Amino acid sequence: MRHRIAVVGSGPAGLTLARVLHRHGYPVTVLERDPAPDARPPGGTLDLHEGLGQRALDKAGLLAEFQALSRPEGQAMRILDPHGTVLRDWRPRPDDRAHPEIDRGQLRDLLLGPLDVQWGRGVAQVLPGTRDGALVHFADGRQEAFDLVVGADGAWSRVRPAVSSVTPHYTGVTLVETSLDDVDTRHPDLARLIGDGSMAVYGVNRALVAQRNSGGHVKVYVQLRAPLDWHTNLDLTDVEAVRSSLLARFDGWAAPVLGLLRHGTAFVHRPLFVLPVSHTWTHVPGVTLLGDAAHLMPPLGAGANLAMLEGAELAESIATGPGDLDEAVLAFEEQMWARAGQWAKMTMAGLERLVSPDPAEALALFDQVQPS
Repeated sequence: MRHRIAVVGSGPAGLTLARVLHRHGYPVTVLERDPAPDARPPGGTLDLHEGLGQRALDKAGLLAEFQALSRPEGQAMRILDPHGTVLRDWRPRPDDRAHPEIDRGQLRDLLLGPLDVQWGRGVAQVLPGTRDGALVHFADGRQEAFDLVVGADGAWSRVRPAVSSVTPHYTGVTLVETSLDDVDTRHPDLARLIGDGSMAVYGVNRALVAQRNSGGHVKVYVQLRAPLDWHTNLDLTDVEAVRSSLLARFDGWAAPVLGLLRHGTAFVHRPLFVLPVSHTWTHVPGVTLLGDAAHLMPPLGAGANLAMLEGAELAESIATGPGDLDEAVLAFEEQMWARAGQWAKMTMAGLERLVSPDPAEALALFDQVQPS
């Protein structure tokens, strides 16, 4: 029996689920509110771990293609103090493929492959338990019923209210993102400072992190422990005003480090929200969640990896299981909750140490997770 399955959201979680189902010859409908794959910037780079994201790609039959696209050298990590002194400089071995980097846009295109995504299909609400199944109400007023609706639609999921009344809460840490283009040619000094992968500088309740993407593009993230309304008197569309405000917050830091802000082209405010560490729900037949929709946590390298593995595991449970769709989903949820709860606890503890009153905590954390 082929069930009617809809995946809401075309991020890593939703596309991995759809791609593994497709590999098993199982039909699936992918619903995405964006009008096209390139309707908005795809975001920065992701490190896909061997036992998580790479395992999911293997289940989708895409591991070799990922290895051809990924950047093992992007695993390099350098930590400086605010005066510009290099404290740590980790570099991967030539054969190290523990967590190579890949641009989000490249990963999206890899996963899309032959999938038929319904672009411009924004979901407004999902109502489970109707006579025809779970009813999806679209933003344009139309509606359609499915046997299973999977919410892979991120932090502010429109599917989540069908199973849980919980909403994300602010962590007390905010990010401001900017970027540098063609860094090796236009800013060679900054290129050398960053190295082949990522570079981080930690201070008191603040940090600057730079992350290489492909093609000479660098993402820069300001991390601040601050109230959610810290920018009340600041016009976030005024690039020079934001730059001046941020430079003032990092007054006294080394000039080469502050070059990351001085040469930024635009600034985007990204406050960090999370769901409760132990977020679960009473199982609702016909609806479930994946990734950030289910367990939004700080962006410390786990979220996309978990989301992709969850998508692959749910797809396999549906396609190769005994045939009872509801039993397959419930078993998947119980496995997801246990694993995600552990990672949520670890990433919340990590965020507390990375953006803290004591910068030595950040360095100690990296010493624990980086190879000696």
